[in-house]
Amino acid sequence: MNFALILFILVVITGIAWVADKLVFAPARKAAGIHRMPLWLEYTASFFPVIFAVFFLRSFLFEPFKIPSGSMIPSLMIGDFILVNKFTYGVRLPVLNQKIIEMNAPQRGDVAVFRYPSDESIDYIKRVIALPGDVVSYQDKRLSLNGQPLAYETKPDFLDPESLSYVKFYRETFPKEFGGYSHQILNHAERPGTIFNPAPFPYSENCQYTISGVTCTVPPGHYFVMGDNRDNSADSRYWGFVPEANLVGKAFFVWMNLSDLKRIGRFE
Repeated sequence: MNFALILFILVVITGIAWVADKLVFAPARKAAGIHRMPLWLEYTASFFPVIFAVFFLRSFLFEPFKIPSGSMIPSLMIGDFILVNKFTYGVRLPVLNQKIIEMNAPQRGDVAVFRYPSDESIDYIKRVIALPGDVVSYQDKRLSLNGQPLAYETKPDFLDPESLSYVKFYRETFPKEFGGYSHQILNHAERPGTIFNPAPFPYSENCQYTISGVTCTVPPGHYFVMGDNRDNSADSRYWGFVPEANLVGKAFFVWMNLSDLKRIGRFE
């Protein structure tokens, strides 16, 4: 379902009714001494300000999403309701997704929402690992960027709520020259680092797969993204790069989780 398109159509319909009421129907009612709106206007023109406000906020400022899977555990949990900043990566026209105002480019470590390249009707959320021109390598479950390894701090094992088992828990940190951003990740020790059956994707020739993992050169205008739950995430290792045009915004805040109210707040 293209909710943005549906909302846009509702804005147009109710907006036309609202303008028609202000210019035609309201003066006619006043002249006739009628104070009550017809029922059809109450359910169109009266809703225009609210629908327009929702459309504007959702299209240009902040959009809510719900986390449906465990690919971003431990940073984001299943059932988290998050807010996404829609203007961080530039202002885009709703429905058309055409950028009209340049803002900031994604940075390594950002948690980004984007339209899944293989099916743009689906929104995905992953962490930005590498930028255009970067050489990113994921070998033996460890990342390196442009030849420099990321740092790993071992934490106490984490109880994965999906598998109900304890998994390896690390704090992963980018080198300072690449932002020095730090976040938490999970690794399932019993699962191999081999990337099985990657799908064909644009610029797949930029990636070399081995039994230990994958190394890719990120093409211009694209990004390499991964889930924090490394062995339970379908991401750039499997389906390729995210085009800049597919970016929706930067996730930054958990505003509700009905199962755990302590989840509310910012996240890494």
